[in-house]
Amino acid sequence: MFQLGKTIVSEDIIEKDFACNLNACKGACCVDGDAGAPLEEEEAKILQEIYPKVKPFLRQEGIKAIEKQGVFITTEDGELETPLINNTDCAYVNFDDRGIALCAIEEAYNQGDVSWKKPVSCHLYPVRVKDYSEFSAVNYHKWQICDDACALGKELQVPIYKFVKEALVRKFGEDWYMELEKVAHDI
Repeated sequence: MFQLGKTIVSEDIIEKDFACNLNACKGACCVDGDAGAPLEEEEAKILQEIYPKVKPFLRQEGIKAIEKQGVFITTEDGELETPLINNTDCAYVNFDDRGIALCAIEEAYNQGDVSWKKPVSCHLYPVRVKDYSEFSAVNYHKWQICDDACALGKELQVPIYKFVKEALVRKFGEDWYMELEKVAHDI
């Protein structure tokens, strides 16, 4: 672990390799698990604003889940998350003709219908950020469904921090990322 500003960063994001392999996993991170994507307060507000523009990109099951639960939910712990369809799929997931899970929010973004790409927690994956009162912990979340992504990252020699560069810059800023690169170069 090392500190960058008000973050404590796991060396795993520098030392481990990762590159999503959607042909292998089919976007399982969007449909497996027992919780929706973590959201920041501002993101929950954005979802409320953009939902009408995202709705055309959703499956009927997703629309029903969102209309029943809301565009976001609050967990028992007070955390904000995207709602789920039948406690599995993220309500914002859609599938292409190959059965690969796609984010309807990102599809709306790619079409120019919204200016927000998707929740930063999704954009950062496999990096997870946990905010505490004095700092944020930046960690690698290892999950068996991403074994093919780890193998592809190793084959392509893409460290996690480079794979999620855009998301890290989005979350922490360009200066923070440049400091991270310096640390990575020195390790």
